[in-house]
Amino acid sequence: MRLLAWNLGWLTLAVAWLGPLPELAAGSFTAHMTLHMAIVAVASPLLAIAWAGCRLDPVNRFPLLFSPIVASVGELIIVWLWHAPRLHHWARYDLTGLICEQAMFLAAGLWVWLSAFGGPSPRNRRRSAAGVIGLLLTSMHMTLLGALLALSPRLLYQHHRGAGSLPPLLDQHLGGAVMLVVGGVSFLAGGLVLTNDLFHDHSAAAREDDSVIISRERTETTLYPSNSSSAASP
Repeated sequence: MRLLAWNLGWLTLAVAWLGPLPELAAGSFTAHMTLHMAIVAVASPLLAIAWAGCRLDPVNRFPLLFSPIVASVGELIIVWLWHAPRLHHWARYDLTGLICEQAMFLAAGLWVWLSAFGGPSPRNRRRSAAGVIGLLLTSMHMTLLGALLALSPRLLYQHHRGAGSLPPLLDQHLGGAVMLVVGGVSFLAGGLVLTNDLFHDHSAAAREDDSVIISRERTETTLYPSNSSSAASP
């Protein structure tokens, strides 16, 4: 499964960067947003899940830097900065800007997903809980930005050029919908996976505690049979 995720992650990057999307992104906000989501919401989680827990997992070496909350806030800053009109314009119409943007998006995506899924294996409950919070925070800000783009009554990027026959405002709305759906669902799904792990860990811990209590009661019954029989009588 790790190898499959690793290969699918690199395949997604190859399709996103070597396919038609970079060229289309200059004239289509929807294509630009699709390129963005392919990096942070598809390729990044696949690569991070394959990378997490291995010998070269950076979370084990830099646990404070890869705190899920810190990574979520850092990713929020990077994504919102690159959606400011000036930086967005640079990435849309200049190859250097596009390379810088895509490199930072990939780094931010790996930062968030590795922070959530990386570290010692198996994950402890505290780190799983932090991962849930980090991914849900990321899902919330992705949803907020996507909704802002999809529901805005005016064009937010005045330099925008419509995609073919699409009016610029409709193109912006479609791009926002792509971010709203793909980004929100991807990070929400990651949070639910960690939540499921968290409940499983809790159940295992509860069963372990129950076995300890039963074992202790049996020991006490063996050592003090008179006390246990008197306690059982009305």
